[in-house]
Amino acid sequence: MPSKSPNSEERLLSVGQLASRSGVAVTALHFYETKGLIHSTRNAGNQRRYPRAMLRRVAVIKMAQRLGIPLADIAQALASLPQDHTPSAEDWQRLSARWRQDLDQRIEALTLLRDQLDGCIGCGCMSLKECPLRNHHDRMAEEGPGPHLPVANDYA
Repeated sequence: MPSKSPNSEERLLSVGQLASRSGVAVTALHFYETKGLIHSTRNAGNQRRYPRAMLRRVAVIKMAQRLGIPLADIAQALASLPQDHTPSAEDWQRLSARWRQDLDQRIEALTLLRDQLDGCIGCGCMSLKECPLRNHHDRMAEEGPGPHLPVANDYA
């Protein structure tokens, strides 16, 4: 019996197998695929088949998401890797270095927010002009009268 090549369908994973082995829901994998984060081929029955390299890509996606990296940034970073290449430790170091500065800035902002939170709750004024959390150094005054922040940021 002839042996199958490493690129044969035997080396490919179904969406269910990829979901089971990666711990990611099938719907999330489909979503990742629509966003270009992972890719599949189709077999003769038009079923998705994923190269085994997608397991590591999904792991990278999950880790980056846990760090709060937006999917668009993850997609941009993964686009720098060959599609069927299993990301290595060196790839992860390169990708994570791209996100380190952003993470450091977010940590600094959250630390400042945490440290100023007691004063805000203690004063109770919630003054948009004076509040160091909502309007640090009265930066919104430069934008003139009226609201300047989207409603979504009210709870951010």
